[in-house]
Amino acid sequence: MAAAAQLPEQQRQALEAAIETMQVKDSLKMYNNLVDRCFRDCVDSFRRKDLDSGEEKCVQKCCEKFLRHSQRVGARFAELSQATEAQMANLMQQQGK
Repeated sequence: MAAAAQLPEQQRQALEAAIETMQVKDSLKMYNNLVDRCFRDCVDSFRRKDLDSGEEKCVQKCCEKFLRHSQRVGARFAELSQATEAQMANLMQQQGK
């Protein structure tokens, strides 16, 4: 976001709002994918309104696995973003010389 700090205030605020909106949409999409995947994988009986113990354990394991995976992807994305920002900063610095 170092490059965004150099934008005029109004453009910076618009960019930050757009990024926030995208993050909310991504979070909702991730949650919906989690619910859909774990429901399809774990719930196989509609005889009761509550989950049986096996289904409940399956949902819990499924959610934990999905969240661990999402955290790993997020960490990797952050690493790549930092590397890209560093490259951009170097390019801008080289162009300024």
